[in-house]
Amino acid sequence: MWVGEGGRLVSTGGTDETLEEATVPVRSGRRMPAMLRALRPHQWSKNVLLFVPLVLAHELGDAERWIAATIGFAGFCACASGSYLLNDVLDLDHDRRHPEKCHRPLAGGEISVTTSLWLAAALVLGSIGGTALTVGARGAWLLVAYTLTTALYSLILKRVVVLDILVLAGLFTLRVLAGARAAEVVVSPWLLVFSMFFFLGLAAAKRYAELVRVRGSAEERVSRRGYRTEDASLVQVIGVVSGYVAVLVIGLFISSDDVMALYSHYEALWLVCPLMLYWLTRIWFLAQRGLLSEDPVTFATKDPTSWAVGALVVATGVWASTGLTGLPA
Repeated sequence: MWVGEGGRLVSTGGTDETLEEATVPVRSGRRMPAMLRALRPHQWSKNVLLFVPLVLAHELGDAERWIAATIGFAGFCACASGSYLLNDVLDLDHDRRHPEKCHRPLAGGEISVTTSLWLAAALVLGSIGGTALTVGARGAWLLVAYTLTTALYSLILKRVVVLDILVLAGLFTLRVLAGARAAEVVVSPWLLVFSMFFFLGLAAAKRYAELVRVRGSAEERVSRRGYRTEDASLVQVIGVVSGYVAVLVIGLFISSDDVMALYSHYEALWLVCPLMLYWLTRIWFLAQRGLLSEDPVTFATKDPTSWAVGALVVATGVWASTGLTGLPA
């Protein structure tokens, strides 16, 4: 096991993995901005998934449910930031050698290992305790499950081929479950199945983009991952098929009896399918060309085309629910 001591990683003999002792020179004068960046607030956008069950349950006017979902959102943001800090400590040596990750606050020496570990513990324990007091024990247990899974992922699972992307897809789906629990709405099995396939496809796209980056170098595998460059085509197949199956799930949902109870103009939902097919296919073209430099979810928050597709999907949902767009059903 490795713990922080005086700005260093020091072995306590609790693991078979060996790392060289790493001295982290802490720069003064930039501590607070560096701490904020170390929390990776841009990744909090992933936790918007907690609001999805509330929106799809058509409970938009219930203020209490929105407050509960917002508390759950805050808890997941804090927990996620704590997990990222722990991951940065574990990946410190690798991040220092990486051309992009070397600029992270811990790898760049702007904050110390000890500070990172204390802050991670405070965020995780505070979020779990706060969720237990406000949302309830079951909501807190979902956060515990999320925290333990992310820790296990950072330590072991991200090195296991296929299992790593399944875990990532599961963590996104767990956010959906947590949002349903916080808002006390019933989560549709259709939504859970869609989430698992959709995010499995995106996790595979992230791995594929990493393999594309190392394919032209002297490296044969992605550092600290179980994938080799010759796995790229298989990872691509897994990702593309998973994404298209997710769109098929949308089509099956639209064809089911369940949709009629929620959408007065449900036929309009068929427009979601070509929109999703376009977005997913574009993601894979970008990954193939080496232009997907980060995970697709984070990429989408900065990509104007993704914003446009998202806006059209939302507008289609409003049309299908109310017919207020003025377009014929």
